[in-house]
Amino acid sequence: MKIKTILAAGLLSFGLSLPAQAVENYNFDIKGQHAFIQFKIKHLGYSWLIGNFNTFDGSFTYDAENPAFNSVNTTIDLASIDSNHSERDKHLRSGDFFDVANYPTATFKSTKFQSSGDGKGIMTGELTLHGVTQTITLDVQEIGGGKDPWGGFRRGFEGSTTLHLSDYKMVKGNMLGAPAENVEIFLSIEGIRQ
Repeated sequence: MKIKTILAAGLLSFGLSLPAQAVENYNFDIKGQHAFIQFKIKHLGYSWLIGNFNTFDGSFTYDAENPAFNSVNTTIDLASIDSNHSERDKHLRSGDFFDVANYPTATFKSTKFQSSGDGKGIMTGELTLHGVTQTITLDVQEIGGGKDPWGGFRRGFEGSTTLHLSDYKMVKGNMLGAPAENVEIFLSIEGIRQ
């Protein structure tokens, strides 16, 4: 307690303030399957190919008073890709696309959050995919939060972004036609407060 008091006094003497104590830590509700990562990509420019990554995990922090402290981390098992067609999924796992034998996971680690009010904001972070790390932004919207029927507390968000296959050296994506360069990503994440 004495160390904390000294630290607080030191920070305040430099005109700095301590982070609010209202920071909440959440784990994705993977067990209850209340979290989804989906993708949408054009097939030859004629239709949409829609799928999911079925296996992933992550956590996030939330601070209503200081949104700049909000953050998220997730790891995706790329072999869990599911486009509702087993042969296509096998091809997507191959060296032509995700090359899961060499790059089995994708990770996202946020670096900054900028609130625009009304539960909305821009989450910036580093996405590592196919051996390449790029800075991306996600448009984020809080869906809601509150007590659940099992005595816990939950909070949920959705997010979206557009990735470009060439940024991640997935050039074989052009097999699906030029419109397939852009992949729309949608996330719906419900977390359980720890």
